[in-house]
Amino acid sequence: MNPLSSRRSSALTGTVSVPGDKSISHRALLFGAMAIGETRISGLSQGEDVQDTASALKAMGVGITVKEDICTVEGRGIGGLMEPETAIDLGNSGTAVRLLMGVVAQQPVKVHFTGDASLSSRPMARVMTPLKQQGIEFDARDDNLLPLSVRGPECLLPIQYALPVPSAQVKSAILLAGLAAPGETSVIEKERTRDHTERMVTYFGGDIHTQTGDKGEHIITVSGQPELKAAPVDVPGDPSQAAFVVVAALLCPDSDVVVENVCLNSLRDGIFVTLREMGANLEYLNERESGGELVADIRVRSSQLRGIVVPATRAPSMIDEYPVLSIAAAFAKGQTVMKGLAELRVKESDRLAVMAAGLKACGIAVTEQPDGMIIDGATSVRGGATVATHLDHRIAMSFLVLGLMSDQAVTVDDGGPIDTSFPGFAELFNGMGAHISATERNAS
Repeated sequence: MNPLSSRRSSALTGTVSVPGDKSISHRALLFGAMAIGETRISGLSQGEDVQDTASALKAMGVGITVKEDICTVEGRGIGGLMEPETAIDLGNSGTAVRLLMGVVAQQPVKVHFTGDASLSSRPMARVMTPLKQQGIEFDARDDNLLPLSVRGPECLLPIQYALPVPSAQVKSAILLAGLAAPGETSVIEKERTRDHTERMVTYFGGDIHTQTGDKGEHIITVSGQPELKAAPVDVPGDPSQAAFVVVAALLCPDSDVVVENVCLNSLRDGIFVTLREMGANLEYLNERESGGELVADIRVRSSQLRGIVVPATRAPSMIDEYPVLSIAAAFAKGQTVMKGLAELRVKESDRLAVMAAGLKACGIAVTEQPDGMIIDGATSVRGGATVATHLDHRIAMSFLVLGLMSDQAVTVDDGGPIDTSFPGFAELFNGMGAHISATERNAS
């Protein structure tokens, strides 16, 4: 356990960069492995989740080296991975295990995946179900939990699959497997989810297209068995990590912060759209395109926020940012209503329950609902609690942001999981003027 505490801070200032986008980093490594040639990746996330993906690929024969902040991946082509000698431990990364299922399925090898206690409690049925239709075999604990084994077939089957719930991870696993199948593999989604996989297929020379169905659904179709060609990838800053800096700067008086080079993919920017609706002084500077993604610098200045009703349809574009949005809502004038969030109950923790419990412990009026929360904002928040993070990095970071504006310091019971996505979090914040520090283990 590594307890951390935050206490009231004055103005946050400066120009900062957040870790490279985690979703893009995972995919850059995977596509580099599936391509022919040498892929050079700059800005790769150094979080443990992404490093677990790199380690998994190395165990399956992919050459990966890092020199002067450039990660080089020696591609083996689609279906070119080797069977590892031992089980692959993916720590706490749900993205890694679900995407790797699709990549492993491309060749007739058997791979055994394990993870930490949190990852081992997260159901995998939603990704296993369509992959089974493609001919992939699984052997899993309690039918759908890690540890599990994946075995690819001699010949993958192209399928058409309608997602029962929005999930970029499930969509990506199907499409990644489909790259090795003859013919066309299609995924149908009622609500659009982040499209980094589709963009990467195009960027690396594959054939993929999206069309709108008769009922307004999105049909994504990938052509199988292309020869992907290595290409350089410059990973932009992660909007999910930038959100912590942005919310903190909005709440701390007299703050003025610029977050450089942030990915603003239209299917990932829901948190910034929402904060603007709440009254945030937030502007995009130097908008540009990099590696097929919209990128900009974000300038944010302290603002008085107001409560709003967040449309449930926005959830896919900001599902990971609701914990820190809850912190913004706690200091907003009026009531903030968030719905359509059942997905949060099967993340690293039951984020709805854990956030609600932590907010209540800090003196915030919150109503937990089956698929959402209602938060009554206040001009001042007591704080003073020690919050159980349940090994969830976003819970830990969110409550450390809350402590920067609460009357009493806020402690999280374990800041260690933060390294899964945002190594150097406390150092970056303290460099802007925040007060985050290690806490004695017996602190209350």
